Amino acid sequence: MAENPSARPAGGDEQNAAPAYTSSETTVHYGPDFVAQLAAMEAGVSLEEQEAIAALPSGSALLIVRRGPNTGARFLLDADVTVAGRHPDADIFLDDVTVSRKHAEFHRDGTSFSVRDLGSLNGLFFNGERIDGTAQLVDGSEVQVGKFRLTFYASRSDRRPVA
Repeated sequence: MAENPSARPAGGDEQNAAPAYTSSETTVHYGPDFVAQLAAMEAGVSLEEQEAIAALPSGSALLIVRRGPNTGARFLLDADVTVAGRHPDADIFLDDVTVSRKHAEFHRDGTSFSVRDLGSLNGLFFNGERIDGTAQLVDGSEVQVGKFRLTFYASRSDRRPVA
């Protein structure tokens, strides 16, 4: 004989009855921080990476290698000019023959960041498109330098609200 889970207990035992909920008691409201965390999780950002991004001071940003020989590596952008390339003295050293010695330059202007190609042989790609000039970076922008695909994340204290 199957039990009816919605039936009330026999003998009028109201103490063990399931409580009745109203819709306002079961509705949960999530703030913008939760929405940002959910979006980051959907974009493949680990909890550890989310914590690193959340800890960024104002005026800085983080590049995370998503594909390439150093997958998972993180590079802090906290200077007005940061050079990425294969040269051992590059600020961001990317050791692969597909990367020029001085491949790309990241610029900081206040709390805004951009990237430009430095005349590299294999070019610079921004969100899948080859660029010759400069591209403005926003949260989640992908920059490809040779085999390396890097994702850009700005400091949460500097992030502009999404419309």
